[in-house]
Amino acid sequence: MAEASTVNPAARRLGLPTKLIYGFGTVAFGTKDNGFSTFLLIFYNQVVGLPAATVGLAIMVALVTDAFLDPIVGQISDNWRSRWGRRHPFMYASALPVAISYSLLWNPPHGWGQGALFAYLIATAILIRSFISWYEIPSTALSAELTSDYDERTSLISFRFLFLWAGGLLMYFLAFKVILTPDATHPVGQLNPAGYSTYGVVAGAIMLVAILVSAVGTHRQIPYLRRPPERRLTLKALVGEMFEALAHRSFLCLMGATLFFATAVGLGFSIGTYFYTFFWELSSAQIAVFTFSSLVGAIFAFSLTPRVSALFPSKRAGALVLVPVAAAVAVSPILLRLVGVVPANGSAVIMPLLLGAGVLSVFLGTAGAILMTSMIADVVEDSELRTGRRQEGLFFAAAAFINKAVSGVGIFAASVLLALVHFPEHAKPGEVPHEVVRNLGLVYLPVLAILYLLSLICMFGYRITREGHAESLRKLAAAADLAVEGEPLSIE
Repeated sequence: MAEASTVNPAARRLGLPTKLIYGFGTVAFGTKDNGFSTFLLIFYNQVVGLPAATVGLAIMVALVTDAFLDPIVGQISDNWRSRWGRRHPFMYASALPVAISYSLLWNPPHGWGQGALFAYLIATAILIRSFISWYEIPSTALSAELTSDYDERTSLISFRFLFLWAGGLLMYFLAFKVILTPDATHPVGQLNPAGYSTYGVVAGAIMLVAILVSAVGTHRQIPYLRRPPERRLTLKALVGEMFEALAHRSFLCLMGATLFFATAVGLGFSIGTYFYTFFWELSSAQIAVFTFSSLVGAIFAFSLTPRVSALFPSKRAGALVLVPVAAAVAVSPILLRLVGVVPANGSAVIMPLLLGAGVLSVFLGTAGAILMTSMIADVVEDSELRTGRRQEGLFFAAAAFINKAVSGVGIFAASVLLALVHFPEHAKPGEVPHEVVRNLGLVYLPVLAILYLLSLICMFGYRITREGHAESLRKLAAAADLAVEGEPLSIE
């Protein structure tokens, strides 16, 4: 018998303005994550001059810090009591530190040695990833508080993913088309050091605005949100509750699936700029075009995922189909080039092929990711039946850590692959030996296949279905009714 919570969130249908404003906040995380995944490795490796393995190691150190910090943020957020609720105080407080720390990341001091730059990269990476946790974890936890409806959660999270992509792609487009432009000394824009300082400042300002708009816009929802019971908490109790919640079997399987999925996506993003620049030999202006193909794919995912989800008996079943198909489509151009089907660089066939594969893979992959994130929200009620506590922040803290693995483990994996093929530093397109570029593709494809296979294997362990979630809500509602009538509050 577990003591139940005193309030159960209603299966509310949310209005379009609420969904838009709530989702808009993920522009901040999308901007940060796109910068880490797309530019950080190539900036510190090819522009600043740190070895790729060193950059990967620095990000892994920051990732280890996340592993300890994120659950703490989730636990504090779950138990915080204030007139602004559990989540909003942290959302407001994080805005300015996020903007400042992100700008610092792209403005390393001039004239420092590799050891000092390595330390600077670690310090600034830890700062921005820590500050973004204090926003992203409370903000994401709201998705399970605003509604408990099985399908409405998928719709709500679709808005988060739409703006996640929009934020990242906005900075991606601005970077390649406006900020990282070629000059007489640097004919390849993404290798021009002059633009990265401006990039950091502009991206930081966008993140600041996104966080504040979402926090202010959802402030009126505070009366509808959960208020934690007043109780005396000790460090021992918090740690015990954390491990009890995170031992949930379906959640552990889902986190394993998400970790391998995020690593694969992060690897693709981190090494993608290398493929565009050296494998396909595209200009910065051509690469900027992929902003629109990715945005189209994200819009398709936003529009169609709730409908696609309804075609499957459960969210898990949908993800098991969408994720592997997305992976196959994403790597098909590289595979076709390696087997000699795609003609030489400069051919008119290449851009349409890459754009088409990009739209379809982003659509399918994002739809799968939306379903997997919605599956996390459904764990909340199942866990509440077992423990009597609602711990949205804690569960989404684990999810936030996994999402940051996109740019952490992904960058590290990309740096390892670059080291394996002996990819040169300060390289120029067209001057990298052909066998090095080809070997990069040959090692990348099997590694990616293994990561996606492991993700699918883990996902089979997730057991929460539509019917099971409805039954959990029924039991929680019955327990809440008993509490109102003065009966002992317990759940069989």
